[in-house]
Amino acid sequence: QVQLVESGGGLVQAGGSLRLSCAASGRIVSINTMSWYRQAPGKERELVAGISSGGSTDYADSVKGRFTISRDNAKNTVYLQMNSLKPEDTAVYYCNAEIRDSPFRGYVEVWGQGTLVTVSS
Repeated sequence: QVQLVESGGGLVQAGGSLRLSCAASGRIVSINTMSWYRQAPGKERELVAGISSGGSTDYADSVKGRFTISRDNAKNTVYLQMNSLKPEDTAVYYCNAEIRDSPFRGYVEVWGQGTLVTVSS
């Protein structure tokens, strides 16, 4: 069974940096888009950044210029480098990936369990 495991969350002061990692494991034939979402208390989950299998990236306006998404296809891992963090970045961050676990099936969407990022003012 394919799973995504996030790491790298924690507590940081405003203006600081954190790097999140998300590794996919299990039976994997290929991975399409990999993304990071976040959900703050009392708010809906929102897309933070995404990266295609070819390396094209997309960012939410609120994080452009501060966050960088990247991936290592050999390791089936996606990263989120977060700089100049603000208290409003506080949220649970979730990894998401479109994964194909069989050459006879299409891509399915897989979610990680989430990692908490807390930014203090």
